[in-house]
Amino acid sequence: MANYELEESDKLNLQFKKRGGILPVIVQDQQSKEILMLGYTNEEAFEISLLTGKATFWSTSRKKIWTKGETSGDYLLIEHIKVDCDQDALIYLVSKQGSGACHTRNRQGETRKSCFYRLYNYQEGKLEHLDP
Repeated sequence: MANYELEESDKLNLQFKKRGGILPVIVQDQQSKEILMLGYTNEEAFEISLLTGKATFWSTSRKKIWTKGETSGDYLLIEHIKVDCDQDALIYLVSKQGSGACHTRNRQGETRKSCFYRLYNYQEGKLEHLDP
């Protein structure tokens, strides 16, 4: 398919083959615009996301499909899906159904709202926690 068709067409033609069957998915809170996580989807996980309205991913470490929240109850409900110019990356704009998006917990034992809870201080060469 020509670049023009990918870039200007109103037809969804996700380029799964380009990256070995998966596409990166940035997950962003619909209201706050905070980036919650980065995941990956394959064709099956994408179809499940469309059918259920819940963010579903391909786990690159476990090599299986998983729906965020199926064990924690912290589901991510898809409000909108943005597709990049080359149709090889996605943004899921979501609303949280639960307290957080990350599988880790902060020092108080609470689910973290975002997987991006540390800032790299490159002057000191260390990570700094952004949450309590």
